[in-house]
Amino acid sequence: MTSLQITRLCAQAADDRKAEDILALDLREISSVADFFVIASGSSEPHLKAIRNHIEAKLKEKGVVARGIDGFPMSQWVVMDYFDVLVHVFSKERREFYSLERLWGDAKQVEWNGAKE
Repeated sequence: MTSLQITRLCAQAADDRKAEDILALDLREISSVADFFVIASGSSEPHLKAIRNHIEAKLKEKGVVARGIDGFPMSQWVVMDYFDVLVHVFSKERREFYSLERLWGDAKQVEWNGAKE
């Protein structure tokens, strides 16, 4: 799978578990950190865990395994490292505090399952 396909699959998997404010960003022209970010919010620790677990399961079905997963739902921020794709699952409060959308404001949004580009 390409990194763009992984990005779209991660965003869709987050949506499957009712993640809020899902955003996929294309960083290829502005960063060497990763090619894409997927950012999503959950409303509680169990919700964050469900989002993380579903993303991980959906990618494993396609033969894609995370290089690493860091953070726990109780920390209110989980990062999933799929090499060129980083997935950030936040509580609303942590997401507002770290404001990755603002930090990476020059990035283009990626369309996934009908999301705006």
